[in-house]
Amino acid sequence: MELLLCYNRAREVGVSSRKINLQLFSLFLTRSTEISWEASGLVTARSGLSTWEGVKDPVSLKSIAVTLSINDFVAGVSATLNYENEEKVPLEAFFVFPMDEDSAVHSFEALVDGKTIVAELQDKYQAHKMYEEALSGGFQAYLLEEDKCSRDVFRCNVGNLQPGSKVALTLKYVQELPLEDDGALRYVLPAILNPRYHLSDQSVDSGLDLNTPIVPLEDLPYTLSMVGTINSQLGIRTIQCNCPLSSTNYIGEDRTSAQVTLAEGHRFDRDVELLIFYRKVHSPSVSVEMGMPERISDSLMGAPSAMVSFYPDIPEVETSTKRGEFVFLMDRSESMKSPMSGQNRSQLRIDAAKETLILLLKSLPMGCYFNIYGFGSTYEALFPKSVKYTQETMEKAVEMVKNMLADLRGTEILTPLRHVFRSPPIPGHPLQVFVFTDGEVVETFNVIREVKFHSKRHRCFSFGIGEGASTSLIKNIARVSGGTAEFITGNDRMQSKALRSLRRSLQSVVEDISLSWNLPPQLFAHMLSPEQTVIFRGQRLIIYILLIGKIPQDETTGEVCLKYTLHGKHYEEKVTFSLQPHTDDNLTIHRLAAKSMIQARDFGFKETTLINKRDVLDISLDSGVMSSFTAFVAINKELNEPVHGPLVHRDIPRPILLGASTTRPRNFSDGLPRVLPCASAPGTQPTRSICTGYWAAMAGGPDGAPQQPPSNHKMKCVIHTDSRPELPNILRLHTYQQGSMEHTIAELILLQNANGSWDMNEDLAKVLGTTLEEMRAAHPTEVLEPSAWATMLAVIWLHANGKELKYEWELLERKAVVWLHNNAVRGFSMLMNLANAFLKTSVSSSIFKLKN
Repeated sequence: MELLLCYNRAREVGVSSRKINLQLFSLFLTRSTEISWEASGLVTARSGLSTWEGVKDPVSLKSIAVTLSINDFVAGVSATLNYENEEKVPLEAFFVFPMDEDSAVHSFEALVDGKTIVAELQDKYQAHKMYEEALSGGFQAYLLEEDKCSRDVFRCNVGNLQPGSKVALTLKYVQELPLEDDGALRYVLPAILNPRYHLSDQSVDSGLDLNTPIVPLEDLPYTLSMVGTINSQLGIRTIQCNCPLSSTNYIGEDRTSAQVTLAEGHRFDRDVELLIFYRKVHSPSVSVEMGMPERISDSLMGAPSAMVSFYPDIPEVETSTKRGEFVFLMDRSESMKSPMSGQNRSQLRIDAAKETLILLLKSLPMGCYFNIYGFGSTYEALFPKSVKYTQETMEKAVEMVKNMLADLRGTEILTPLRHVFRSPPIPGHPLQVFVFTDGEVVETFNVIREVKFHSKRHRCFSFGIGEGASTSLIKNIARVSGGTAEFITGNDRMQSKALRSLRRSLQSVVEDISLSWNLPPQLFAHMLSPEQTVIFRGQRLIIYILLIGKIPQDETTGEVCLKYTLHGKHYEEKVTFSLQPHTDDNLTIHRLAAKSMIQARDFGFKETTLINKRDVLDISLDSGVMSSFTAFVAINKELNEPVHGPLVHRDIPRPILLGASTTRPRNFSDGLPRVLPCASAPGTQPTRSICTGYWAAMAGGPDGAPQQPPSNHKMKCVIHTDSRPELPNILRLHTYQQGSMEHTIAELILLQNANGSWDMNEDLAKVLGTTLEEMRAAHPTEVLEPSAWATMLAVIWLHANGKELKYEWELLERKAVVWLHNNAVRGFSMLMNLANAFLKTSVSSSIFKLKN
């Protein structure tokens, strides 16, 4: 009966008979194996991803070769997928792979028997139709498309790959490079694609639902190579990489060029990340690019396009009090038990998140409101509604975080977000939402739409934790709400990036942001980028424009001025630039401009309005940049004769990361999946002893699709005190080496009170390297209360010993200074002499001055 329903449903939506047969076969295979598993009593649910033992079919994807070209702040990438059919039957191969959300894919071509076949960008429906008709006619066909549910997942279809034949598929894309706080430009080549969790009330056909084999790293049959070239007149100080490089060569006396090559044997256990440090990275700039001569002179691709980069020098305005409602959403899904990266001894995601959340709680300003939500398949709130930040509520929150577990199965982020947004606002306290997640969600567009719908009353600061976090989810929920996004991988310290976002949330609002232009007569600037409503101190601002009109033939300059208002004061920054456009065969600036326009309108196949869909289609087809509604299709009709016979379906495997569970019973037979399904069927308890990690997030339901949790989401307000944490307690600070500066500062942070003060006790004395008796003996009791003396010593110690981690304790220190002034502490110069002598330091009393 289930097979018949599947067949009828497929017919209703117009799926071809060839595809129906594949689906029916897959369903039959899934159901038959489910019956055998359930009969054995080993499992209670089905997995959407599995690896089969005993089946050693050759994998048609042999290698991935990447050529990277970075010019100043933009990367151009050419990735070639090399296929070879070693089987005796024609194949249809499917490969699902990650790509950064900001990538503008503009080219796709196939090299078959020395002949290049350039793909056409088509309406997605038309592209699928052409692909299916080509396969039905026996022709080779190739399809490249974004996943329906996320803009950072792509699927490549290779159809009618003949026995013994080889084909090289090359896709090209361009992207802006984000700027880190330390001035590094960051390029990431995603190599990790984690399984992603289905939201409970959604049912969408995603490429991630394929029964893609997942194999250990040592069994992965294809390799990755990368060669990169970096060019900039700014001069290259240094290049760093998280993966081994076989060579790094700097060219020229000023080091304006460099070449890097990834060492052989990359094992797909991490994304490839390059950090490029230029000499003058914060200089504003304008680059003008020539349009396509054959296009209309004032069209998107015909007119010259400009990329404007500003680094606004926004004054740092500090006040003694801060207001706001700070809501922290912490991912507690099973996948948060996985390591930050595939490296041995890498910190677990949940541990890094817990330590960071405690630091944020300690750094909140007095007078604000806050709450904490832990989410997975269900969600739990610390308080029924946001509460005022006091010593009592802070201690309660810290205790709850210490005992927090990654025990809530899937990644159901939409429901707690809706609860936060629909809660009554607190007058005078703007809502600031902080989301910590590994981003393993399929229907990212639903989440993005919800955040955008409520963007007028909040800002969202998002954090992608660990390798493979969804760039589409993390970047967009920040983008549409005026917040910022951060990614924490490998050895990155989550604390510093989280504190950077908290600082931004506390910044005074910059208003009246505008651009004005000084251009020759008959030439004007047409804005392509969305209107900028929020800019933060230390943030780069990129704007795309078209130059409409006649550009003078001789060397002429233009000027652009950025204006904004802060606390009633007007500020402006100007940059002069050459109006003579340069040529670029890839039309990089034009395509990045088109991508920014698409991102502002494209909310996925189901969530985009009809008007925006038309705009996205027009922009995508005009610029050649792929979107949710378009796909690249290439057809090789020049075969000697069409391919005959049924196609064999092959899914290209993906690697399994360190930390993804591969537990199975000892009596497991070779004919069954190597990894058992792991979520429970509705109404049963999850079988944690069988499987954890990624598999819990991708557990299968009765139809072989990922399991959907019960729909009756009920909020629980609890503190976990009835169960012992399965991970080391946060108080042990186990991720820091005993005696290290990180360990000592973390201990000091835990001792600070909500109001910014420290108590004079044995624990503080131990951190300061002294005894309580010695602290009391040195205490000037006639002028200072014990807490004031303890607070002064703690602040001085931080300045003397923790300079390298100042970014992490700076907000804590400011709270302490404000508390000292509020408690009428005077005569800092005299007290500093006593404190410096006691601690054997030489810190200036200027650290206790209030900043206005």
